[in-house]
Amino acid sequence: MKLLQSSVFRALCAIIVGVLLVKYNDEMATWLIILMGVLFFLSGVYSCATYFIDSRHVSDTVVYDAEGRIIAGVKPSFPFAGVGSVILGAILTFMPTTFIDFLMYILAAILILGAINLFVGLAAAKKYSEIGWGWWIMPSILLLVGILAVIRPLNLFSMPYLMLGWALLVYGVTEIINAMMISRCRREAIRMHEAQEAAKAEPVAVEEKKEEEPKEEAPDAEPEEPKAEEPEDDFDDFVS
Repeated sequence: MKLLQSSVFRALCAIIVGVLLVKYNDEMATWLIILMGVLFFLSGVYSCATYFIDSRHVSDTVVYDAEGRIIAGVKPSFPFAGVGSVILGAILTFMPTTFIDFLMYILAAILILGAINLFVGLAAAKKYSEIGWGWWIMPSILLLVGILAVIRPLNLFSMPYLMLGWALLVYGVTEIINAMMISRCRREAIRMHEAQEAAKAEPVAVEEKKEEEPKEEAPDAEPEEPKAEEPEDDFDDFVS
């Protein structure tokens, strides 16, 4: 649940920045950089804190389902996007004017880190669920846009900030959808494992109950009726 909250918080920050980029574009560059820095710094701190808290509470026992996939006891994946957000957020917040000319490259770096984070989340989800190929399309597109913005920024439809703004919007929505899907798959895997364990434990409980039941004792035999004594023959007395 904490990982889901972390992903949603990070996605909301990306959506806010994307909306500002789409709406204001080249205007208010300095304040936009400061706001971006604050948002991504808070997002990164939250992601890293969630990672360390969850790592301490992970059980040492790894639980597998019937197909050999891990469903519990897995250490959460390292928050690459969170660390990158902390570093970039601090730089953007305290040195905004220095990086106005490099704003596009910074946004591209954030987009690349976000795409990598989506790949890491999907790879971790494969340990306990089947992930279709369609889930990998959007992270691949976002990664391609980020790399293109770094290599050839002027080729992004002659409006690099607008394009990166829409890309961040798409990343935020994709992050929320993926987080909800992964959380649901994990809950279903744990539920199936618990049902399998309960099904295995039920026959054992029945056998133990049968062993504990006392054996029925055979009914006591009816006491034999005493035989009537035969009367003594008076013939012996007569002879004597």
